[in-house]
Amino acid sequence: MNKDILAAMAEWQDNNPVNPTPQHRVTGSDLSRRSFLKIASFASGGLALSVSLPSFAGNNQQASAAFNPNAFIHLSENGELLIYCGRCEMGQGISTALPAAVADEMDADWSRVTINQADGDEEKYGSQATGGSASIRTMFVPMREAGAAAKEMLILAAAKVWKINASDCYAKNHFVINKINQQKLGYGELASLAANSDIPKQPTLKTKQQYRYIGKALDRHDQDQVVIGKRTYGIDTKLPGMKYAAISHCPVLGGKLKSVDKSQVLKMPGVIDVVEIAPIKHPFSSIGGVAVVADNSWTAQQALKQLKIDWDLGPNKTYNSKEYKAQLVRNVEQPAQLISERGDLGKAFAEANKTIKATYTGGHLSHAPMEPNASVVWVQKDSCEVWASTQSPADIQKVLAQLLERDAKDINVHVMMAGGAFGRKFKCDYVHEAAVISKQINAPVQLTWSREEDMRTGFYHSINAQHIQASLDKDGNVSGWLHRAAFPSINTLFDPSVTRPTENNFGDVDNHPFAISNYRSESGESPAHTRIGWYRAVYAIFYGFAFGSFADELAHASNQDTVKFLHNLYDSNQNPKQQQHAARSKAVLDLAAKGAGWGKTLPKGEAIGIAVHFSFQSYVAMAVHVKVDGDDIKVLNVDCAIDCGQILNTDGATAQMEGAVVMGMSLALYTEISFKDGAVVNSNFHDYPVLRIQEMPNVRVHIVDSDEKPTGLGEPGVAPFAPALTNAIFAASGKRYRDLPIKPLTV
Repeated sequence: MNKDILAAMAEWQDNNPVNPTPQHRVTGSDLSRRSFLKIASFASGGLALSVSLPSFAGNNQQASAAFNPNAFIHLSENGELLIYCGRCEMGQGISTALPAAVADEMDADWSRVTINQADGDEEKYGSQATGGSASIRTMFVPMREAGAAAKEMLILAAAKVWKINASDCYAKNHFVINKINQQKLGYGELASLAANSDIPKQPTLKTKQQYRYIGKALDRHDQDQVVIGKRTYGIDTKLPGMKYAAISHCPVLGGKLKSVDKSQVLKMPGVIDVVEIAPIKHPFSSIGGVAVVADNSWTAQQALKQLKIDWDLGPNKTYNSKEYKAQLVRNVEQPAQLISERGDLGKAFAEANKTIKATYTGGHLSHAPMEPNASVVWVQKDSCEVWASTQSPADIQKVLAQLLERDAKDINVHVMMAGGAFGRKFKCDYVHEAAVISKQINAPVQLTWSREEDMRTGFYHSINAQHIQASLDKDGNVSGWLHRAAFPSINTLFDPSVTRPTENNFGDVDNHPFAISNYRSESGESPAHTRIGWYRAVYAIFYGFAFGSFADELAHASNQDTVKFLHNLYDSNQNPKQQQHAARSKAVLDLAAKGAGWGKTLPKGEAIGIAVHFSFQSYVAMAVHVKVDGDDIKVLNVDCAIDCGQILNTDGATAQMEGAVVMGMSLALYTEISFKDGAVVNSNFHDYPVLRIQEMPNVRVHIVDSDEKPTGLGEPGVAPFAPALTNAIFAASGKRYRDLPIKPLTV
């Protein structure tokens, strides 16, 4: 170590005879604002930084004021920088984007950064719940402040070594540089001394012009592992002595196990046990099932097929989704329960030059991630260890604490890379079941759901119906808007007595940037007959379809260009609080239209449709270019424009929008979960098809360069695709689609 550094450390020790306590942290009262409350701590042989971050904020909610440690940064004496990512990586790139913000403010060398996924520990990392497109929104500033604080501490340490003012030093690419004589000290050399520096209470953040990594195209830290197949996902976990399990559940929600004949299966070579799993009172726990445990996964799967199980199907055995959708339509095409109103809608309708109405519908959707539900659990007398792809390790801890009658802190959850999630892996029924099995056989167990079980025992996106009626004045302007919606609410998961969408479920409708003066929203009867859960983009999927489609229908009815008509709709917004929403919506609309060449002459059978939607505090417009020949629909090009404030990683943002096109195109054209006699009919990708690579259109992503705070990115891109597609089909063929998917399989 540099002798000047050793001398500086000795001087510090002389002035501070009492050694600091390891893991000492500054308390919240020592710092101001909603920044990180705990910054510096000692670690053996280096500088460790702990960041305090806002707790998880759900869909379109502001971050709460509660702070807990959420990330842990360690700079070792050899200069290597290790950052633990507190949020869960599902392929969205969060474990690259957030550490890059730290590295940028720290002026660190990105090639010397290693990133590890943090285990489940809310006390250390804060809320690790990953969803609602909230991670960047809630963590961007605190993570930058952590990096900035680290840099200032390193600069102070170097200034002590050189016995100069800190203002005579600056940091660059993992070094602190002396402005006077251009001497350099590496971060590693300064690490231990920096840990003894004063803690900056309000570190200075970079300006946008000074960013090195933020807002640039940055390779994902793990892409080399992904490409060569060495990235470890939840399903890849293996332990010594591990046993394997396969499971079957009652096909109808609310059903119960009547009996199971285990006798023949228990005689099969390799079968260890047959375990009955009972549900517990938690919305994310297992609904109950029967599992076969064996010494290899193939034997477990084959033995499960031989089990003779008799189910009591319960009260939902009559559920038929086709009939239910028809009932929802009837419920929204007649007066329903008032949610919100403003102005005088009756007068607007009475004085209208023209009144237009339409009803839009969509079916249940399954998350269907490429990696089905899987976990490894090892329950022992004094411990419980979990390896799982999850979006919420804390919920795993809560459920297993209830099951095992232990403190949640005693449940050690290793958060694994998820091979897709989309909201499904917020729930932990598959972990609960593995814990029951492990406890019974006294061994580590890997439970893997089959694709069929994953599709038939899910938390599904809501089947839905929306009816909109609007009035046009003599100039073709919208003077009134009635919006009715009926869908089984996610609230039913927590309160089964809920039988219609709640006021909270209408927020994105009542606060839409159109903000029409004469307006009314109503909620139709729609009880749940299956488990309803979060799905990527959640309610924005069907709200975006209805708003985007109906705006195009209104434009056509008033003989106006759709882009011009949308401009007029936004311009009529008299609500000062929403005028910025309108301006930003118009900006992405124009950007997508320009990218697509809106208004250009196209060959017969081709057309461009456009739609724009605001969700998760972000603005996305899509222009879809199609070629239609009878029932053959080919998507040629998609121009996607997004304004989500400050972008952290342009490469990641582009990939998210491309993924949104894939998902949006799949649900618009093909995907629908159907129920018959209470059970899911679909079983695999042959009857729940998703987009194939040969169908992928050319996608051009246009990103607004914004100084606004970061907002949602993972989910808002899904909503505008379907209406842009159906609007394009109408322009090309004259055929209007109001029910999704367009090409449902007959099942």
